[in-house]
Amino acid sequence: MHPATHAIAHPARPAYIMAGSGEVVTYAQLNDRSNQVAQLFRSQGLQVGDVVAILMDNNPRFFEIVWAAQRAGLYYAGISSKLQADEAAYIVKDCEAKALIVSPGVGEVLDALPPLIPGVKLFMTDAARAPYDSFEIARAAMPAIPVPDETAGLDMLYSSGTTGRPKGVKNPLAGEAIDASLPLTTLAQAIFKIPDAPTYLSPAPLYHAAPLRWCMTMHRLGGTVVVMERFDAEEALALIEKHQADCAQFVPTHFVRMLKLPPQTRARYDISSMRSAIHAAAPCPIPVKEQMIQWWGPVIYEYYGGTEGNGLTAVASEEWLSHKGTVGQAILGEVRICDDAGEPVAPRVEGQVFFANGPTVNYHNAPGKIAESTNRYGWTTLGDVGWMDEEGYLYLTDRKSFMIISGGVNIYPQEIENLLIGHPKVTDAAVVGGPDEEMGEKVIAVIQAADPADAGDALRDELLAFCRANLSHVKTPRVLDFMAELPRHATGKLYKRLIRDAYWGKADSKTV
Repeated sequence: MHPATHAIAHPARPAYIMAGSGEVVTYAQLNDRSNQVAQLFRSQGLQVGDVVAILMDNNPRFFEIVWAAQRAGLYYAGISSKLQADEAAYIVKDCEAKALIVSPGVGEVLDALPPLIPGVKLFMTDAARAPYDSFEIARAAMPAIPVPDETAGLDMLYSSGTTGRPKGVKNPLAGEAIDASLPLTTLAQAIFKIPDAPTYLSPAPLYHAAPLRWCMTMHRLGGTVVVMERFDAEEALALIEKHQADCAQFVPTHFVRMLKLPPQTRARYDISSMRSAIHAAAPCPIPVKEQMIQWWGPVIYEYYGGTEGNGLTAVASEEWLSHKGTVGQAILGEVRICDDAGEPVAPRVEGQVFFANGPTVNYHNAPGKIAESTNRYGWTTLGDVGWMDEEGYLYLTDRKSFMIISGGVNIYPQEIENLLIGHPKVTDAAVVGGPDEEMGEKVIAVIQAADPADAGDALRDELLAFCRANLSHVKTPRVLDFMAELPRHATGKLYKRLIRDAYWGKADSKTV
């Protein structure tokens, strides 16, 4: 299915609603505008296989652009709206974009970017200033009819870059019809119980892989997407009630923030319409997920996978309650746990997580990164560490690159972070390794206090005592510092490298 199909069957149905402004775009409007934008791309010389880059906040024009690129056979590359100009320019140049569309909400980066990307056609939504042309004026001049050579395009998305330069994932175009069936559409209904014509709450940035792909899947199913311009825990609950949302995708950070709302605030909203609350992106602390299932019922679904699409696991609430901590069994590819030599290990033995017999990894302009992620059997990894039980349920430990080695002992920060985030006086936590002359590395915890006024010696002592009572000596932080707000990506991923580098004296580290 495709929005064009729903535009014929249900032209007045809202394709999406902007939560903040209340703007409604129907399927008829989305279809007409995406046709116009596809015509605009052709008028600018973009042909099948070319790339258009998108540097926007959660703007109502976003879906017009990606569906236009999809039906024009283009790659559409979303760029984080939090990047600096040189970081955004790196992606524009790396993906070889021929056009870039921006929105004013991205901020000052828009003035510094154009000189860094000469030769790229520039458009701006909502307003225009040189050297950007008005997107709306250019679109309005185009006919609202399909381009004659319609064929399915694809996303070309970049990893969050939490450990280095982001990697672009560019899968080959298959020359399919724009309404060709996609695996995610089938999985959404078969595994995650998404109904036909769903009402879907999208609380995350649209430029990121999961929000974008899930929203476009909802459009394929003829659903209405309620887009939050930015996440707010109480507003999310209010929107579920207001729109009777029956499905949504979250990250664990969203769950934590909703759970930390006062009980009377949580009880104020009716969330009984929710049938499928999906979460991913980071391991969810067991107590957090237990509380969410207790609150919302057995409607919580989890999956593990990456932008690369090389494999996928999934688990429903009932399964999870009997296998607490799991991210599920494989539904795409086969999970393999391997040692440092790339050899398979026995059940319940920790190692690096690989996917076998799944889709290939296609990093753009990065053959070395493809080789790094592939073992001698051809299995591919996203860099995570975990173990698998005898039934094939996968349990994640942490990312290999985050591992702390102290006195020869491997320590994974996730366990410590999960403990700290459960403390009522903690809003967020990060654990990193810092230099230690004797042990090589020491465990450092960085805390965002629920009440900033509490950030001081008394809370430090309380949290360290809490850790000592619940962790082994080697895992207990040697240093505990406070930060007003941890540097998290808007998708919930933590830029842990920035925190770690501060302790190792790498002052020139940047978020990319």
